[in-house]
Amino acid sequence: MNDPASRRQTFTRSHFTLSYLEWPNNKTPVILLHGLADHGGVWLSLGETLASKYHVIAPDLRGHGDSTKPRQGYTSLEIIKDVQALMKHLGITSAHIVGHSWAGKVACLWATKFPEQFRSLILVDPFFINAMPSIFKITFPLLYRVLPFLAAMGPFVSYEAAIEQAQTLKQYRGWSPLQQQVFEQSIEAKKEGTWGSKFVVEARNQIFEDVMLVAGLTQPISIPSLFIQPEAGLNRTEWQLKPYKTYLQDLKIAQVPGNHWAFLVEPDSFNTTVLDFLEGIEKD
Repeated sequence: MNDPASRRQTFTRSHFTLSYLEWPNNKTPVILLHGLADHGGVWLSLGETLASKYHVIAPDLRGHGDSTKPRQGYTSLEIIKDVQALMKHLGITSAHIVGHSWAGKVACLWATKFPEQFRSLILVDPFFINAMPSIFKITFPLLYRVLPFLAAMGPFVSYEAAIEQAQTLKQYRGWSPLQQQVFEQSIEAKKEGTWGSKFVVEARNQIFEDVMLVAGLTQPISIPSLFIQPEAGLNRTEWQLKPYKTYLQDLKIAQVPGNHWAFLVEPDSFNTTVLDFLEGIEKD
């Protein structure tokens, strides 16, 4: 899956370094924001699909991948500031913004505050968009133990054990070359001799807390928007879709095969859905 047109770049903001994948050209920018515990490499297939027509940027958000992992600062607003600084560095004033899972909520908050920076908004099976009752904070440590995708954090006694665990997870169903590459880029050898995720515990804990605080959608947004609904994703009921239908005034909903990580398990269909939407926006 190595695309010769993509390259790994870094951008330094104060003492913070943001690592990102870029498929550079002078065309319309598309920024891809990954979900919790992932990294920019999950978008490799989509990036390759879009690269001939768009300038694609896929950052490793703070606490993830090869970006800096501070002890504090994992609020949605800080994540937004990081991406805004990257946009300024690249000379981008507005872009198509794609957000998966938790980053879908971040993207909604961003679009509410800075709609002028959005050419369109694409939400990929976003995580709970409303504010959560604070009592749920008590249950978060339990969630860390039972959410299957967080099992990829480790630690693992060996690289082989890490691979064996990954092959049981929904995001790596089928264990394609793309999925293997994405997982291998997500882990590293630790000082104590074990293997584990590059995603850090501080990011996990603080992001979960931040998700509770505010609703992602609180006022009408007129940005052209696409909600991608995987057939085995998180958002399957009208109750879950209601906030998006209420606040996103120019909304399309597209069903795609696959699960919460449709871009990894059914990339061809997913990529076509995104490309068709973007081309429709560009023609308008």
